[in-house]
Amino acid sequence: MTADEPLDSLRSKHASLEREIDEEVHRPLPDELHLAELKREKLRVKDQMAGHGV
Repeated sequence: MTADEPLDSLRSKHASLEREIDEEVHRPLPDELHLAELKREKLRVKDQMAGHGV
């Protein structure tokens, strides 16, 4: 495992969450609870990325 792999994994997770949020927002009837959970998770991942110096 290289030093960048954990950070790459976090970046991938962050991008995946961004796509999920975008899909949910554009649904005819977005699930606001699910959307809030996705946003919280995305912020958690972003905080983890910041801890790695990004």
